[in-house]
Amino acid sequence: MIEPHHSSTLTGWREWVRLPAAGVPWIKAKIDTGAQTSALHAAELEEFERDGAPWVRFEVHPWQNSEEDAVRVELPVHDRRTVRSSSGHSQDRIVVLMDIELVGRRVPAEVTLTSREEMVFRMLIGREALRRGFLVDSAASYLGEKPERRIRRKNRGRS
Repeated sequence: MIEPHHSSTLTGWREWVRLPAAGVPWIKAKIDTGAQTSALHAAELEEFERDGAPWVRFEVHPWQNSEEDAVRVELPVHDRRTVRSSSGHSQDRIVVLMDIELVGRRVPAEVTLTSREEMVFRMLIGREALRRGFLVDSAASYLGEKPERRIRRKNRGRS
């Protein structure tokens, strides 16, 4: 998909997104203008070296409360950052570069890897990705493409 030039693509406060290079067809994300970088729930996080460069291996669990359809991903480490949560806690995180498909557009993004096990959304989309021409309608949800009903039910733990 070639990214068209948009000055303003409307997105809701929550959206279904794709992580194409990671092989994740659907994951529900919260659009978070309070976060600088995007964040992804990463399980089984393991750092290693490949050709002398730092890499990370992890699993993406796209569904809430389920490890079904987990996807194993290996990416180079782009950076390391200290991220402060809204409650004031600091955490050192690995940052990777990933393309995110949001409301029909594919944009590159810096994504921090963390445990979001207790969170409602497995992914947050932060300002760094949104500044590529997105406007957030805080009263709207799911303005982009949605997966079929059986996938949405799977995310809620229903088959």
